[in-house]
Amino acid sequence: MWPGRFLAALLQKAGHASALPRPMSLAHSAGSGHPRTRRCFSSTVNRQCEPNDSLNRRVEDSHTRKTIFSGIQPTGVLHLGNYFGAVQRWVELQETGEEVIFCIVDLHSITLPQDPKTLHSQIITMAASLVACGIDPSRAVLFQQSRVSEHAQFNWVLGCLTTMARLGHLPQYKEKSASLKEIPLGLYVYPVLQSADILLYRATHVPVGEDQRQHIQLAAHLARVFNNKFGQTFVLPRSLVYDDSIARVKSLRQPDKKMSKSETDPKSRINLADSPDEIREKFKKAVTDFTSAVYFDAENRPGVSNLMSIHRAVTGQSMEQISRECEGVNTAQYKLLVADAVIEHLRPIRLRLEQLLSDRAHLNHLLDLGADKAKTIASKTWQDVREKVGLLHK
Repeated sequence: MWPGRFLAALLQKAGHASALPRPMSLAHSAGSGHPRTRRCFSSTVNRQCEPNDSLNRRVEDSHTRKTIFSGIQPTGVLHLGNYFGAVQRWVELQETGEEVIFCIVDLHSITLPQDPKTLHSQIITMAASLVACGIDPSRAVLFQQSRVSEHAQFNWVLGCLTTMARLGHLPQYKEKSASLKEIPLGLYVYPVLQSADILLYRATHVPVGEDQRQHIQLAAHLARVFNNKFGQTFVLPRSLVYDDSIARVKSLRQPDKKMSKSETDPKSRINLADSPDEIREKFKKAVTDFTSAVYFDAENRPGVSNLMSIHRAVTGQSMEQISRECEGVNTAQYKLLVADAVIEHLRPIRLRLEQLLSDRAHLNHLLDLGADKAKTIASKTWQDVREKVGLLHK
């Protein structure tokens, strides 16, 4: 995870994972409508985040305010993996005082077929989920991608600077297209739109998982190509890469895979909107093994280790503390213990989510306000691009 205070320092001066701080707490502003949340981890997981190579060098101007951009597809209600893997990190970034821009990337979602009514509902639900988790629209720019037309316009310019060979080597395209008989063009070129998303706001840093790192490298490559061809315009964005072994919550039914909404079995994931009874039932069905004792061994006991990781994340206890407290507790009993801890952690988020979803007009208004803020930034960049490319007379 990226603790807010440490991240602020990291963004000013590059550091090493070994310099990570000890456990700390994070309090959200009273105006955010999100409860105070304590975050702590033990020294056994002191490599909480792994800065990529670019962050091991000094940022060019440590006195310049950083711009942090990240996006999420509108899949509806978040699950526990989304929450710990991305959104909680966004909330921490919000606390750094840097400029933070969070985008619901609905244009990316239609690279594969979507039902129009369902998609619109999922966009609104995603907005509600982000706010319920602690994203404060008064402190961060939160908006829907398609409400800012400059994304699609700038995408075309960058597409004209990209080669097919470069896109064909990106791993996610290979993975997603492997099971398709007919491959949509959007699935092939969406990393260019992702680059447009980032560069449109002149983002300096992008928090991503390891599987998205090459896409950020593509954005930096296109920024460099544009600068060389048309003159200095963009900074080269850098990825904030976290340690996936810490951040990834695994499936409750297939603990060798990450928790995902694409998995057909709904018992594989904990949704933030799940009722206490639903959460208990899902944990009861969680796959473990035939060993009764509770101890962490990710390689040989992925199911129990996943439960312990979730337990640690929602309580802030170390693995040693959890193991000591669970001496004499069998795995069936431990599943219920973890379920209760998750229920308690998610309770204020679920209540806030229900409140927000009861007023969808308000959520639409928040997205309108966010789009206005985003467009103020994006339109300036797009005008600069048009002038540099020759589409607009200076």
